[in-house]
Amino acid sequence: MRMSTSRALILFAGIAAIGFGPRLQSSAAGWGTTQTSSAATSDIFTPAHRSFVDAVRDFFSYHPTPVQPIAYTHKVHLANGMECTNCHVNVEKGAIASIPNIKLCMTCHQVVATDKPEIKKMAAMFERGEDIQWKRVFDYSPTLHVHFNHAPHIRNGVDCATCHGDMRQRTVAVRSVNMNMGFCINCHKARKVSVECATCHF
Repeated sequence: MRMSTSRALILFAGIAAIGFGPRLQSSAAGWGTTQTSSAATSDIFTPAHRSFVDAVRDFFSYHPTPVQPIAYTHKVHLANGMECTNCHVNVEKGAIASIPNIKLCMTCHQVVATDKPEIKKMAAMFERGEDIQWKRVFDYSPTLHVHFNHAPHIRNGVDCATCHGDMRQRTVAVRSVNMNMGFCINCHKARKVSVECATCHF
């Protein structure tokens, strides 16, 4: 009897959940602040997942929209003459773009828009000595062993909007494109750059 597509997908996700190797777990470094990955990570490749739900989310590339602790509005800041690199200071230098900590934000907001509710919330956090725990928007499954490096993309004129969308029209950041292998390969081919596996998987 022929198996339906949906049953085949569920079967595949179940096998992935059981895993073929040890269930390993370690911390994954995020940008700006340290983030902990919900999936198992290791220096040794393993298709194992911590749970059936993790396996299904990974297989279908499910990325829930995060709720940020501060409703930062890109649109307003860019309209006032700020540049992406004012906050994402490492985007031209390395793999991680970096997200500003609260001290950088309060450099301006000790005097700018101090009556706004989100600024008041941030000022209270600053007074308590807390940093803003920004939530990751873009990421890859740890099981893919993908290493994205911002710097060479910026140096070669890839516009931020290619992956992030037009932030001049956005408030909080959202995952505007599904950065799967097909998306990246098509972009590399269009720009006539390497599509060798080791370019991104190492």
